[in-house]
Amino acid sequence: MNELQWSRRTWIISSGLGLALSPWTVSADEPVPTNLDIIDCHTHFYDPSRPEGVPWPRKNTSLYRTVLPRHLRALKMYRPVTGTVIVEASPLVEDNAWLLDLAKEEPFIVGIVGNLDPLSEEYATNAKRFSANPLFRGIRISVKTLRVLLDNGNLAPLELLADLDLSLDVNGGPDTPAAIAELAPQVPELRIVLNHIGNVKISPEAPAQDWSDAIRAAAEHPNVFAKISGLVEGAARTGQPVPDDLDYYRPYLDVVWGSFGNDRVIFGSNWPVSERAADYETLQRIVLEYAAEQGQDVVQKFCSANAQRAYKWVERPGRRSS
Repeated sequence: MNELQWSRRTWIISSGLGLALSPWTVSADEPVPTNLDIIDCHTHFYDPSRPEGVPWPRKNTSLYRTVLPRHLRALKMYRPVTGTVIVEASPLVEDNAWLLDLAKEEPFIVGIVGNLDPLSEEYATNAKRFSANPLFRGIRISVKTLRVLLDNGNLAPLELLADLDLSLDVNGGPDTPAAIAELAPQVPELRIVLNHIGNVKISPEAPAQDWSDAIRAAAEHPNVFAKISGLVEGAARTGQPVPDDLDYYRPYLDVVWGSFGNDRVIFGSNWPVSERAADYETLQRIVLEYAAEQGQDVVQKFCSANAQRAYKWVERPGRRSS
């Protein structure tokens, strides 16, 4: 936040006009609004006790338990989450249907990013089937799968997503942004979301130049968004205790946010996977504090408005009271 922005915000608060000019409650000591509309755009829900079981997560891990929206809402949070876009991690086609069934009674769920294999023979049929439900907002694929499609010159499965007004999440390592940069101009109508900023290791050293360059290359295309998630997991890759202060992550956030700007960055937690690195309150505070430094209007963009453009998530009656 620059000096002019800070002075103006301080004047609004001290003059008592804050509520008249903004629906948010802020203070000089706590610059992050307290009544934001926050859509967590990266959660995983599953139930190992189902007769079908679950292929992920693995048994005998801390993640192998029933995880549902009520468990997320029960967490201690820095700011309350008011809705979520689920990302399906299971490769089982019918698990997409299970999530859609779960969403029927959960207005808290505003969208689902499914898991469909664009290399399978049934892909087109399944994509059309699930897209008939307005809560099905796209699919996620690995960068490995994207690489196969790009190398084979077979982008028809992704063009179908664009035709169905669905988005594409891409998950993988630090090579992911470069692959997205290659895809984006070839299917400009497709909304593409980079997951976990490329799962880069976050260390005290400066960000790697090849990762930074790839982030900037992906951001050159207006149909690409960056999900600011996986930060604490990235820090855990150093093998050291995960820091909870913003400044540790700042060089990486500066690269991503500086490249994509205020209108194409999206909040996501990657919960419950994230809990192996840090609690929800911590990971949320880190990114919201950074967003607040960019300006109060930017915080709401980051928390929900940008995701509305990327996913076209569905507003549901009773969402904020569920």
